[in-house]
Amino acid sequence: MGTYTVKFEAISSAMAEQKVQHALAAEADYIISTDASCLLQLQAYIDKYQLPVKTMHLADVLAHGWANI
Repeated sequence: MGTYTVKFEAISSAMAEQKVQHALAAEADYIISTDASCLLQLQAYIDKYQLPVKTMHLADVLAHGWANI
């Protein structure tokens, strides 16, 4: 999703909105991914609308353990 931010801004924004709204509907605390550019786009959307969900890279989850999050 991250590379779409530059080339296809409208598609990227719609994808971020859909993914974050699905996470909120599921009452998720975190959106976890392995794609750093995707996480940046999602976090930008979350920050813009001050939404109660966070993004995290899978490597951070594995490095710190789920209990420490």
